Amino acid sequence: MSLSPLPKRRWDAAWLLATWFGCGLSPVAPGTAGSLAALVIAIALHLIYGFGPLAFLVMAAILFFPGVWSASVIEKREGVEDPGKVVVDEVIGQWITLAGVITLDWKGWLLAFALFRILDIWKPPPARQCERLPGGWGIVADDVMSGVYGALAIFVLGRLKII
Repeated sequence: MSLSPLPKRRWDAAWLLATWFGCGLSPVAPGTAGSLAALVIAIALHLIYGFGPLAFLVMAAILFFPGVWSASVIEKREGVEDPGKVVVDEVIGQWITLAGVITLDWKGWLLAFALFRILDIWKPPPARQCERLPGGWGIVADDVMSGVYGALAIFVLGRLKII
């Protein structure tokens, strides 16, 4: 008796979370689409409920383990290392970067978005080395590091009154 292969596309919790409710299906720059979705959610939560930088860090922490799990499931299901459709890692990294913003205004939102995307693409050490971790750990860890770099950079720029 052989086991049937896992389906390539299943609309289950792992798929919804890993693709961030379909953002990862964007035909152009799915990582940017995931980051943008995270930013829009953060802005809405800030405007409606007054969420601040610490809340975004807590949200990233809460999403971390489910994100690792869902990324691992989809990577195994797809049979591809770090599938492009997995963007929950970008959501986590974007929220971590937002945790460093001192003043949540249009300049802070825009700079946090741009900084995270640049750092996520560049992957300065040890972010690139984090990719070597197995499964979802590697998928998420490099974006966590990029988010930490982004948060530190934007925090310093804010403290120096550059932004």
